[in-house]
Amino acid sequence: QVQLVESGGGLVQAGGSLRLSCAASGRTFRDYLLGWFRQAPGREREFVAAVSVSGRSSYGDSVKGRFTISKNSAKNTVYLQMNSLKPEDTAVYYCAADSSHGDPWRIVTTVHEYDYWGQGTQVTVSS
Repeated sequence: QVQLVESGGGLVQAGGSLRLSCAASGRTFRDYLLGWFRQAPGREREFVAAVSVSGRSSYGDSVKGRFTISKNSAKNTVYLQMNSLKPEDTAVYYCAADSSHGDPWRIVTTVHEYDYWGQGTQVTVSS
């Protein structure tokens, strides 16, 4: 059982930056890989970034070079630093977690494989 709470969303102008945070309960950083997804109105939920237990990271093509995922295990928190934001980045951003199944290098990029989800935080980028 994992609980995830996102924060840091808001309204920002194109070209600006935001940092999202996801606070996890329990022993998430010891046992779980973590990911960020986003969903815009009328569109499917899209993979943004993920980090394995070991610290390996992966990014969706639409955000490579602009977004960075990181984590602070002492605070049980994962972050998404978003730079050079575009109106197309407007969406609800969700934090997700899934068991590593004993593999500290495991990375997952598909929605259906994640078992735990936060409630989401709205990011709106104005033009």
